[in-house]
Amino acid sequence: MRADAARNSEKILRVAREVYAEGGSDTSLEEIARRAGVGIATLYRRFPNKEELVRAALEQKVAEEMSPAIRRALDDSDPLRGLATLWEASVSFAAREQGMLGAVRRSGALASELSAPFYEALILVTRRAQIAGHVRADLVPDDLHRITVMLLSVLSTVDPDGDGWKRYITMVLDGLAPARPTALPAPEPLRQWPSWGSPTR
Repeated sequence: MRADAARNSEKILRVAREVYAEGGSDTSLEEIARRAGVGIATLYRRFPNKEELVRAALEQKVAEEMSPAIRRALDDSDPLRGLATLWEASVSFAAREQGMLGAVRRSGALASELSAPFYEALILVTRRAQIAGHVRADLVPDDLHRITVMLLSVLSTVDPDGDGWKRYITMVLDGLAPARPTALPAPEPLRQWPSWGSPTR
């Protein structure tokens, strides 16, 4: 993009993120353009509908806040600490960005694929922990998706501005230890691909 077009896009995204973080998911594109100081035609050239704008805003937040945590977890020599990093980043992100995630759901934007790098890292780090003998060997990738959704569901029962949810990440990590594990029933296939924030609908 030309420099002026890039600046306009950045202004639009900044305002959109502010609006959605405040819970203003019903705010019109015209109002967002006005607050960003650009014409509505300029907004539509870059974001032809609300779904595209909401998705771009979320994608930017994920790149800024989740991607660094994923890199830290993958680079960590301690796979258990890497698991904690990933789950803490995911739940913390969902707690901070409830307004944004609500806007995603209301707009109909397809954003589940944005969580794919998180789940790929979670599976890889868990495999490392299994090889090191820190995590039970019968854990499968679908289990990790469900555990993540369970952890996200804790947000509806705790102060979202606090860190009470960390208690449950510790419980989960302790529960995944291989010491005298109980045999698990056979895993079932996922019915849908979960994404950040889905339990808080």
